Amino acid sequence: MSSTSEVTVLVGKKPPMSYVLACLIALQQGQSVTLKARGKAISRAVDVVQILKNRFMKDLKVQAINLGTETLKGQDGRDVNVSTIEIKVGA
Repeated sequence: MSSTSEVTVLVGKKPPMSYVLACLIALQQGQSVTLKARGKAISRAVDVVQILKNRFMKDLKVQAINLGTETLKGQDGRDVNVSTIEIKVGA
């Protein structure tokens, strides 16, 4: 991989520290990281970025935050709008 490559971390139901570890590994290799989450996992993605900034990498920069909405099919067959977030971080 080149030094300017980008890693995408999909945030789900795991504890925040597992995502922090994945981000730390990529950031230490000089890569930028994009955390993607939707629905209830959005707060966990924000927690991951805050843990990275406050505990591990004081000089970490949030480069971009993109908010959006995806339309998914619900269990009953109806369309459901789900909020999404992408947070790009790097040194």
